[in-house]
Amino acid sequence: MSITHRILVVDDDRAFRLSTAALLRGDGYVVDAAADGASAMQTLKAQRFDLVVLDIRMPGIDGFGFVEALRVWGDHVPVLMISGYGTVDAAVRALQLGADDFLTKPVEPDLLSARVSALLERRPSLDNLARNPAGIIGRSPEIMEVIASIRRVAPSDTSVLIEGETGTGKELVARAVHEVSARRAAPFVPVNCAGLADGILESELFGHLRGAFTGAVRDRIGVFQAAEEGTIFLDEIGDMSIALQLRLLRVLQEREVTRVGATFPIKVNVRVVAATNRDLRSLVNEGRFREDLYYRLAVFPILLPPLRDRRSDIPLLVEHALSALRATHSDRERLSCSPFAMRLLRAHQWRGNVRELFAVIERAAIEADFRGIEAQHLPAAVREGAATHVVEARYRADGPEDDELTRIQAALEETDGALGRSAELLGMGRTTLWRKLRHYGLTARDDARVNDPLLESPQPPA
Repeated sequence: MSITHRILVVDDDRAFRLSTAALLRGDGYVVDAAADGASAMQTLKAQRFDLVVLDIRMPGIDGFGFVEALRVWGDHVPVLMISGYGTVDAAVRALQLGADDFLTKPVEPDLLSARVSALLERRPSLDNLARNPAGIIGRSPEIMEVIASIRRVAPSDTSVLIEGETGTGKELVARAVHEVSARRAAPFVPVNCAGLADGILESELFGHLRGAFTGAVRDRIGVFQAAEEGTIFLDEIGDMSIALQLRLLRVLQEREVTRVGATFPIKVNVRVVAATNRDLRSLVNEGRFREDLYYRLAVFPILLPPLRDRRSDIPLLVEHALSALRATHSDRERLSCSPFAMRLLRAHQWRGNVRELFAVIERAAIEADFRGIEAQHLPAAVREGAATHVVEARYRADGPEDDELTRIQAALEETDGALGRSAELLGMGRTTLWRKLRHYGLTARDDARVNDPLLESPQPPA
């Protein structure tokens, strides 16, 4: 092993903890162990680890709370979660909170060694991709599958179709395909097919000769020629007219373009990556998109998940946005996001996806005077939408959705009994909530006195 990896084993079962540590030391790793979540957090505060092997059921903060605290804090160390009470629900919850893998006790030693090795081998590729100019950010299983697809298809010249909602980062993925390919030294040329009228788009794509139409005062090459030996990115391909679709199909088939007003074709050597936020299959069925062009473009499809389906990436995306804002001014080092605000961000539905998230963070930073972003600095739509999502998702089965008492109890538990934060979640004033608490015989605490385990999470090592 060229690199000595450091692993932290966290389990209150002494026999399992010691045997697992011994097994991993025998595999050549440096291993530390902790018997509970609190001591494990202190260990993580003191030094950096390459992997955490984590039990679910422990005294104090359990494995679920521990991994959630790690991700909210912003530590993206890989986590292998292990449980003696393994169920499908437990595995799904562990992965949703940010764990990277899940095993059930008793664990075969060979299987544990293999899973540990796989997670450690995967981490360097994550770090490398995080540094590439395309700027793809995330460690969720969904985004890891996207990254794996990029690495599989990039070395070939195969056409790629990137599908996903608005704001999911389709151009970033297209750039990543280009930058990982052998064409990376040549141009990457993006074209928005929805932003130009038919005649202008035709000239933009294929070029024109002088006098081909009114205003054509000189010869002009199109982007297919401008991207020679590189990559052309056709964004929102679903908005292209049928007539232009036919011309594009010929370019893909013959690898040549004919400029507007010309009678002879010109050979081109480009790779085509297309993207759409529309369902091209439905457009084909409706006769609004050519089926033959669809199959030419979708040789290798990549589906980008919406942000609400990869919530574990939100803390990393938020930190990326904050880092960019800190870099613009030297007096913004204290710009940060509180754990409670991060909870609300993770609970929001993000219809605008990553683009919406970055806009919200920039606005919140301004509201916070570029210091600590708290819940009150987030837009009302984020606070109220997150409140509905949190309360309904966690308590729908416990009582009717319009049960005021149930909603108040849910908010108090979500905020660890904080009066002000609960009021924000419920969309009411502190005084109003205080009166309702008296009516129902409930109590709350001042926000400053709340013992929030996320607030006590370790700080990143220096």
